[in-house]
Amino acid sequence: MYKISELAKSVGLSRTAILYYEKQQLLCAKRLSNGYRVYSDKDVQRVRLIQKLLAGGLTIKECKACLDAKINSQLLRDRLATLQSEIQQKQQAHDLLLAILGDTPQQGWHEELSAIAPDAHLSWLINQGFSEKEALRLKWLSKDMNEHDVYMADFTTVFSGLSRWAPGSDEDTLKALSFVPSELSTILDIGCGTGYATELLIKHTQAQVIAVDNEQSALNTLSQRIKHQGFTHRLQTQCISMTELKFATESIDLIWSEGSAYIMGVENALKQWKPFIAQHGALVFSDLVWKVDTPSRDALEYWSKAYPDMQNVETRLAQISKAGYKLTTHFEQSNQAWENYYAPLQSRVSTLKKDLPNSAALRDIDEEVNLCTQYANEFGYHVFILKI
Repeated sequence: MYKISELAKSVGLSRTAILYYEKQQLLCAKRLSNGYRVYSDKDVQRVRLIQKLLAGGLTIKECKACLDAKINSQLLRDRLATLQSEIQQKQQAHDLLLAILGDTPQQGWHEELSAIAPDAHLSWLINQGFSEKEALRLKWLSKDMNEHDVYMADFTTVFSGLSRWAPGSDEDTLKALSFVPSELSTILDIGCGTGYATELLIKHTQAQVIAVDNEQSALNTLSQRIKHQGFTHRLQTQCISMTELKFATESIDLIWSEGSAYIMGVENALKQWKPFIAQHGALVFSDLVWKVDTPSRDALEYWSKAYPDMQNVETRLAQISKAGYKLTTHFEQSNQAWENYYAPLQSRVSTLKKDLPNSAALRDIDEEVNLCTQYANEFGYHVFILKI
């Protein structure tokens, strides 16, 4: 015979647990003349059976049903299904933690989060200490935030030797500028990079130009070039994220954004920038769009990861109207603008392959160059000129 403390010790439970089993009528102790509870070997085995049933995921109530009558097979199958679902959830949690720690590849997790919560994903990456451009490259290309130092160093090496950091041409910029009001006091160039468009905006208007980018080295390059041309008094630079712009309501005559609205998401950019634009002001932006209704598999697969929100022109026009803008005009960016970027980039990648044979950044850029060269007829940049 076992006293309650002896039973508890034998089965590795607390005295409280044994009393709880009794309360739930899973056990029934005998009482001695002095009122003490005592248990038999049969009770010990019953407790061990209960422990096994509980370990199988059954509740106390279900354990009692299995002990007191013939096993309900459906009950066990339902519990098994629940358990399998819980195991799957825990495995997903396990894989997620490994990915965040960098012990396993993160590509799948980043792609899923980019698809269901792109703005929150970008903000989270920035909160981890990455710059906006680093976060975007992790989001669209490398997908591995734990290798960002090497990746971004190689990425910078590639682009440090290039004059343009995105497709564009002077002719396209001036063509777009010709459709906006001629009398401009203030222009805001968002995501200006090294400022080829900024320079043209200064030269071909009388406005004060505010150039915004989160890459200080690019702004320094722009400032030096403008200084040599004698236009320093017309240029103001701000090294901030485009998600943190703070300007007075209706204080900007023209917002200019060549190839950068996608960073915030085009719909979000249209919404966030609109309050800054003065009455009768304008917004010019360019965006990568599909030119065909049925893209090739390779192109679709690549851009579904690299730019999940990529749309056709008709969809962008509908979003523009929904955001409350009036369309002035729109046009396809020229082939020359495409060549101005991808031809030097391709040459730069080829030059660096010997020096960076195992570079993930170089591999990603090379993939983009090859795809954009082979399927240039299926997608490209489109310029939209809007007014309030």
